[in-house]
Amino acid sequence: MKDKIHPDYKPVCFVDVSTGARFLTRSTMRSKQVETIDGVEYQMIVRDITADSHPAYTGEKRFVDTAGRVEKFQKKFGRRRA
Repeated sequence: MKDKIHPDYKPVCFVDVSTGARFLTRSTMRSKQVETIDGVEYQMIVRDITADSHPAYTGEKRFVDTAGRVEKFQKKFGRRRA
């Protein structure tokens, strides 16, 4: 890599607001909050939704066909009798 053309790559900690889960990684993101974890200073990045709380990953909410969308599709695009 060339010197002085890339942003600083520092340790960060992503914090989920709803679950309190923390994910330690490295990133170019910056924050005013800094916390020392195991002797390393991490930029604290607070997020509303992460993989720990998103319904697509947790499986809490499932799509339920209450409006009859499948039947409507089959009626509209199903096989037609000649």
